[in-house]
Amino acid sequence: MSSQNPTLSNYRMTVSYDGRKYLGWQRHGDKPTVQYALEQAVEQLFGLRSAVRGSGRTDRGAHANGQVASVELPAGLQVDAVREQFNNALAETVRVEDVREVPAEFNACSSAVGKHYSYLIWNSKKLPAERDGRVWHVKRRLDVEAMINACSVFEGKHDFASFATRPNFKQKMTTRVVHRAVMHHDLPLITFDIYADGFLYKMVRNIVRAVVKVGEGRYTRDDLCRILAAKDRKASPGTAPASGLYLEKVYYATDEMDRDLSGAACP
Repeated sequence: MSSQNPTLSNYRMTVSYDGRKYLGWQRHGDKPTVQYALEQAVEQLFGLRSAVRGSGRTDRGAHANGQVASVELPAGLQVDAVREQFNNALAETVRVEDVREVPAEFNACSSAVGKHYSYLIWNSKKLPAERDGRVWHVKRRLDVEAMINACSVFEGKHDFASFATRPNFKQKMTTRVVHRAVMHHDLPLITFDIYADGFLYKMVRNIVRAVVKVGEGRYTRDDLCRILAAKDRKASPGTAPASGLYLEKVYYATDEMDRDLSGAACP
């Protein structure tokens, strides 16, 4: 399928991956990252060096069921065949779930209007082998009802500076709108779902760690309110492991997000 001067079009891909063997999404030279794996597949299939731009970075060891990426490929491709070709070229730990041709102005990152993350906690002394690296294993029994009642603290428009781990670059704005933050359980599995217009670096993992502190009896709901109001990362506890984090869906239309939210009430 390679061509010296192909006519290129913009494509949107929905990607799932098991993050255990990857150093996150973002390319770091030729180290094992999800972006690098996809770009290698593009070069192999089409003879192109084309950047695969993700909707955002996921951390080392984190997972995705609905990461979205945009990439320039030859125009007029049969998208179902392309999806199959990608999956034949990729390791089983990365799957292309959907491919579609999109307008040139579509950008997987800047066009997004919201995201849905989930976080899985396994609350039992024993962890099944198949769950290893796919959940946060918390052996101590948690007060799940207290955790459920605490989650709504994060809903609404807030400055989430207390829950933003600052990387090497300075965050310009730390205010985000959380449309829903809910927790439910089918013990020993506890699931936290959060929908927002955007997320700060490690924001979900930092929120989860604070909520688990409530489940441990070390924090109360009022403590979470105080930490949120402090707008200071030093006021907040540490960070939950990446192993339990999943990027579930990226939204590009507010009405689609509204439909999902209407059906996402806490059981």
